[in-house]
Amino acid sequence: MNTMSTETILSAVPSLSEADLARAQRELRDGHLLVVPTDTVYGIGADAANPEAVAAVLAAKGRGRQMPPPVLVASVDAIDLLCVDIPEAARALARAFWPGGLTLILRARPDLGWDLGETGGTIGVRMPNQAALLRLLHDFGPMAVTSANLTGQPPATSVEQAVGYFGTRVSAYLDGGPTQGSTASSIVDFAHETPRVLRFGTISLDDLSAAAGVPIAPVEGAAS
Repeated sequence: MNTMSTETILSAVPSLSEADLARAQRELRDGHLLVVPTDTVYGIGADAANPEAVAAVLAAKGRGRQMPPPVLVASVDAIDLLCVDIPEAARALARAFWPGGLTLILRARPDLGWDLGETGGTIGVRMPNQAALLRLLHDFGPMAVTSANLTGQPPATSVEQAVGYFGTRVSAYLDGGPTQGSTASSIVDFAHETPRVLRFGTISLDDLSAAAGVPIAPVEGAAS
């Protein structure tokens, strides 16, 4: 039985065709949801500048506005377009680990005008190390993307697993093959007084601190 017969699957191995790239961009412009491969786990996302689409991402996961999705970008320079008051230690981490499994929490530009949820004036930013996704981000722009799973379930590491979670609620699935692992990105908060890990992921605390040039504090009870 083919459980994927009613879903739109776009091959991203080794890259998206020009037609599929145009299709993915069209879905995003129309406010629809995409599942995309990353260098960590699969993600579900939409146009970061479209508040209705971002709300649909959260609804698909069964997640509230109190857990806003991070934004995926195509370059290190994008943090200057989205963020203000960026510490040098945060820039050092971006230079060291982007593209890769690092999400930075920074102060959002007050004039950005995006509604990602209850962010408290912050924004999570990551540049993933996945060629097809980077091409899409480069051509379309930032996407609000969170792990492709229903809340409480493990993140999808294959497009088949993501289809099992979301079915036709997602307009198109970009199939990049199985992910290399099931560990999500490390999250470091630079939006408050002391740099701190909010989630332990693919990068160790020692490596984060060494690259930042300042101590990165673990948060008590941080997700692993």
